[in-house]
Amino acid sequence: MLSAFASAFKTPELRKKIFFTLGILLVFRLGSTIPAPNVNMQALNTCLNKAAGGQQAGLYSLINLFSGGALLHLTIFALGVMPYITSSIILQLLAVVIPRLEALRKEGAAGQAKITQYTRYLTLVLALLQATAFVTMARTDQLLPDCKGIGILHEKVELFPLVTMVLTMTAGTVVIMWLGELITDRGVGNGMSVLIFTQIAAQFPTGLWSIKEKNQGATGWFLFLAIVAIGLLVMLGILFMEQGQRRVPVQYAKRMVGRRLVGGSTTYIPLKINQSGVIPVIFASSILYLPILYATFRPQSGTGQWIATNFHTNSWVYSTLQFLLIVGFCYFYVAITFNSEEVSDNMKKYGGFIPGIRAGKPTERYLTYVLNRLTAPGSLYLAIISMIPTLAFIAVGANQNFPFGGTSILIIVGVALDTVKRIESQLQQRNYEGFLR
Repeated sequence: MLSAFASAFKTPELRKKIFFTLGILLVFRLGSTIPAPNVNMQALNTCLNKAAGGQQAGLYSLINLFSGGALLHLTIFALGVMPYITSSIILQLLAVVIPRLEALRKEGAAGQAKITQYTRYLTLVLALLQATAFVTMARTDQLLPDCKGIGILHEKVELFPLVTMVLTMTAGTVVIMWLGELITDRGVGNGMSVLIFTQIAAQFPTGLWSIKEKNQGATGWFLFLAIVAIGLLVMLGILFMEQGQRRVPVQYAKRMVGRRLVGGSTTYIPLKINQSGVIPVIFASSILYLPILYATFRPQSGTGQWIATNFHTNSWVYSTLQFLLIVGFCYFYVAITFNSEEVSDNMKKYGGFIPGIRAGKPTERYLTYVLNRLTAPGSLYLAIISMIPTLAFIAVGANQNFPFGGTSILIIVGVALDTVKRIESQLQQRNYEGFLR
């Protein structure tokens, strides 16, 4: 991994892409700290300090985790990447039930471009609705119920400042979407994944240091170092599992093409243990974000109070739902990304077969069987890893204010690994000498 980065900086074009990506991330983090118009930052900081020690501290820590701390500070990038992720999930679910979207998905690059366009439109609508909701909550002092009457907005009655806030936050989401696409096209890695990585990583230093501040003296340093060590071990385990794969052997029969005899080669289909990557974790986090939003909108209702009390990273309710959602999304994502029928047809078309398995339907059933067996441990691995740090933190007495868990580690390691693989593939393209010297 380190050698890949060292080699990347030696290549001028790749070095330019890395610096471009870092520049975009700098703009993204800068936008996450600039407050929206009409926000009283002094009053807001006072409210946030009070909320950090209140009954809903766990709820606010989750909100900070998914927004990189930007949402509760009402910045111009307050909504973050969540509207885009939510719209992507909605369209992927609709592609299963709407034939038109399914046909577009099968059309290749042109169809995917159309689906991406629909995702942008839906993201804009969701961002407008969410921005309106959050501004309304800030105006009525429902965003932070622990500090009513302080006044986190300069003007609560005039229409123009409120509309300006809504439009600024909506425009911020559009800019984030544009920044993500810039990273994908001209930078390194998947744009939205890298932005999610940045949002979560931004909370790590504060979260880790909060453990040290909570426990003074040698105990604080011991817990700090122990949690760092546990995190590193979990990361090593994730790296080991992410590299694991089942290689299904494929042989190609010899055939005549003109006057030449071609084929007869042996290759394999690499099926990863974790075929879906970190996508199920991101999807599950997005779904679990919805009850948190409801509790933020309706803090005085019975359901909202129950969510605020029981829906935090250290609760068994949150952990159980997260476990089930990750397992379910693993199977769902693998089913829509790996088409066993299409792979079997392509193998049959080019004279390929799996040793001991007949071409056609038997090959399709065999691939589905192998994939289901691999998805089972892969999904359990993702779900268990997402809970291990939480259990460890409970064991050492960490409170629910600590915004650090298996989900965060999975996303960070998964995105970092994917980015490194992309860098290595680009290095291979530029350094491959071929057969001619």
